[in-house]
Amino acid sequence: MQDKYLYEYSVIRVVPLVEREEFINAGIIVFCKKEKFIAVHFKLNEEKLLLFCKDADVEQIKQNLLSFETIAKGNVEGGPIAAMDEASRFRWLTAVRSSVIQTSRPHPGLCTDLKQTAKRLFEELVL
Repeated sequence: MQDKYLYEYSVIRVVPLVEREEFINAGIIVFCKKEKFIAVHFKLNEEKLLLFCKDADVEQIKQNLLSFETIAKGNVEGGPIAAMDEASRFRWLTAVRSSVIQTSRPHPGLCTDLKQTAKRLFEELVL
């Protein structure tokens, strides 16, 4: 019998006009404490974003999404937050914020393959 991993995931949302609270799913964060696993996958649908807000700063939003990935990977370019352990990075990335980049509340799940689950969630929730 294969091991099942308890994981958490959160959807990364782009909220171009925070006061309107409309958002576009742009990515996912998947975390498993036991396996010290954290992954970020994202893809910004620029055409859809510009329908929500024609003046959206697409390049800045892309940079912000890249910073999520950098922090999740623990890269030194991510600053002091990237130096934290996986659980702390996940909690920081999924903290409630009122900005253009937000995340859903974390959701739990069980799986046997964390990478495949991250891919599946990305395809189902973002693409």
